[in-house]
Amino acid sequence: MTKYIRALCASVVIFSLPVLAGTSIDYQLDGEAFSGYLAIPEVEEKGSVVIVHDWDGLTDYERQRADMLADIGYRVFALDMYGSGNRPQTLEAKKAATSELYKDRARMQVLIESGMRAAQAQGVTKPVVAGYCFGGSVALELARNPGDISVSGYASFHGGLETPEGQRYSESVAPIFIAHGGADKAVPMTDFARFIDELESANVTYWSQVYSGAPHAFTVFGSDRYREHADQKAWQAFKTFLNDQR
Repeated sequence: MTKYIRALCASVVIFSLPVLAGTSIDYQLDGEAFSGYLAIPEVEEKGSVVIVHDWDGLTDYERQRADMLADIGYRVFALDMYGSGNRPQTLEAKKAATSELYKDRARMQVLIESGMRAAQAQGVTKPVVAGYCFGGSVALELARNPGDISVSGYASFHGGLETPEGQRYSESVAPIFIAHGGADKAVPMTDFARFIDELESANVTYWSQVYSGAPHAFTVFGSDRYREHADQKAWQAFKTFLNDQR
């Protein structure tokens, strides 16, 4: 299923993007260079968000989402799971980048922690961690393995919902928001129902919404999978979720 998810994550194609208002932030992990993105609100801050990118790396899609959140009062850091300059362009390269991390969960967790520390250094405190497609899977990886990282919530937009063998959700995990497409063939409703059962069994606080006619990657602006009705509803729900975690 994970392989199928990787194969269906849409490439980001954004048209008529506004001028990005944030700042690129470089950070390192054991001498390896990474490049994140920081967006700071000009209005009174309501809280913090960390964004985890899709399988093509940190692109203008995540930067635009960060700016959108900054516009409504959130300090946002978009972290980098791949490393500076590694922004896969071909389908094969995107599959390879995600496959490497899905196969090496320890490496994935180290990269998440490094990005979260970089966010903290930029004043991002107790954030909601939100991810898209691959990034949604990463956000849930952190939810199952938070360590000593302080997080106020997690959000997955059309992300993978499979829990790897040997992992589980703790009752103490911060609240989780799931935005899922009813027409998602990569993560079908049977997988979604299994995931909800898992959260219920673990007594996890969660909020989920399913959008009719929405395929996998339904929030990706400009792609043939984009569904405006579902994206707008998911965005509004996410803003409510953020407000609830303040």
